[in-house]
Amino acid sequence: MILVINYDPAKYQPVRLPEIFGAGYGKFIRFRGRYRVVKGSRASKKSATAALDLIKNILKYPEANALVVRKVFRTLKDSCYAQLKWAARRLKCYHLFRFTESPLEITVIATGQKILFRGLDDPLKVTSVAVDSGSLCWLWVEEAYEITNEEDFDMLNESIRGQLPPNLWHQITITFNPWNERHWLKKRFFDTQNSDVLAMTTNYTCNEFLSPSDIKVFEDMKRNNPRRYKVAGLGDWGIVEGLVYENWEERVFDVAEISKRPNVQSFFGLDFGFTNDPSALFCGLVDTAAKEIYVFDEMYQKGLTNDEIAETITRMGYAKERIRADSAEPKSIVHLRRLGLRRITAALKGKDSVNAGIQVLQDYKIIIHPRCVNFITEIMNYAWDEDKFGKKLNKPIDDFNHLMDAMRYALEPLIKIRKGGIRFGNGDE
Repeated sequence: MILVINYDPAKYQPVRLPEIFGAGYGKFIRFRGRYRVVKGSRASKKSATAALDLIKNILKYPEANALVVRKVFRTLKDSCYAQLKWAARRLKCYHLFRFTESPLEITVIATGQKILFRGLDDPLKVTSVAVDSGSLCWLWVEEAYEITNEEDFDMLNESIRGQLPPNLWHQITITFNPWNERHWLKKRFFDTQNSDVLAMTTNYTCNEFLSPSDIKVFEDMKRNNPRRYKVAGLGDWGIVEGLVYENWEERVFDVAEISKRPNVQSFFGLDFGFTNDPSALFCGLVDTAAKEIYVFDEMYQKGLTNDEIAETITRMGYAKERIRADSAEPKSIVHLRRLGLRRITAALKGKDSVNAGIQVLQDYKIIIHPRCVNFITEIMNYAWDEDKFGKKLNKPIDDFNHLMDAMRYALEPLIKIRKGGIRFGNGDE
């Protein structure tokens, strides 16, 4: 199949779609029902294919418009927006679009069609979406696993409605990594038979564009971390039993109001990462009287140098805060001080410090702001490890622990580690 576009043929370069899309998604591309839902492993092409298909369709149907949604708006620019720009280049039609960041949207120059971007952290902007010409036909919900409240999805679902020309159709595309089988997505789309639903599972083996080094990452994961490989490699549902923290809830709260309480202090913790692991910053308020932890912000990004960590934390407004960081990287801590994070210090580590910290934090109620999507993903999957016979061990898994470790570093003043034992307190003394 060759993509045919009727705009500016002098600039048009024909492309063969099978060569662009690759294999594994034929049914996905042809399906015209209301919901097409893809859970998949890392590198399974699910987001890339959704972006390619959206760019293809919006050029093919000049009366159609689309909406792209993630739970938190600020995550869209570096994910879906960037992916759609990549797709336009790959389809050799980038010149047919106008890409703007303020407002964040993509416009077909010849027709005025729009690809709009919204976050569920501003529900009024989601429910009031309107287009100047044509119809709002398609919705792409990326990283749908982040949406823990099914009612939020129902609100999105209801926004895609109305009469359409005969050649158009309403469709909601949902893509996500299946970290936890308890998620509402499983029951709603994968455990029921519905002709209006295409529910697919894909994995890296259908991605013929991976390099040998990419494939080796999964081969190493299969050998060294079979539990993670089942989900991140094969796209199966994550079976989470024996969670470390059950004492949490997702809730919107006013940071300024919580800060006014007499027993509230702010705490910040940093866990270092780079190539395979993200650098993670925990930002929380603790009410020591009520024994409540309020998680209000986060940084979670791979590939950051120390300069970029300092720049990001400064941009977030936390450069002057007391930050406790992983003591395994003393050079990085010294470097970050020189870069302007003058109050950053090394977190103390000692024998049984991980379990001691967990024991203290289990006595607190953890309230997580919905914008902290990575913290929610980690706490939903941070579980006790088990041996080869399935017996639970007295240590957590070495996974989903970047913000969990950063939280422990931050709240070190609540955990006093002393020679000869562990005692618990509320101060820095």
